Amino acid sequence: MIEVRQATLEDEPELRRIDLATWSPLSSPADPPENPDEWRFFDGERRTPDGLLVAVRDGRIAGWVKLGPATPLPSSNHVKMINGLAVDPEQQGAGVGRALIEAAVARARALGARKVSLRVLGHNETARRLYERCGFVVEGVLKDEFYLAGRYADDVFMARYLTER
Repeated sequence: MIEVRQATLEDEPELRRIDLATWSPLSSPADPPENPDEWRFFDGERRTPDGLLVAVRDGRIAGWVKLGPATPLPSSNHVKMINGLAVDPEQQGAGVGRALIEAAVARARALGARKVSLRVLGHNETARRLYERCGFVVEGVLKDEFYLAGRYADDVFMARYLTER
């Protein structure tokens, strides 16, 4: 069984472990931490427990998803954005990613959102298939937006609508 709950500061060691284990140019356009031994998951600025949900499977944190505003503008308060998702490599394929996405969508709906958006690298076919199975559709593509591991990568914008348009 997979339980999804709000993250706490005490989750830091497991979230850090999962994030470091899953980072690759397949999943992130950002550079890896310069010094992984000193890097912290919660940085007090961009990454805090606020809006971060964790999946617990068999008593252990199996993954996380970050949900936040799409923009700082009040005119887009009806849109929430998934700003990151990671599943422990040992837990992949067990429904953790889907549980996290559905929990993020439920949280967005409870906050009054009409739409949940996300961005995914074009070559991350596994993530794109997961998002599509969860009802997300491609809204746009920025071609060759990033240069990663010696090749250009598209930035794919996807969304799931929570109300009739």
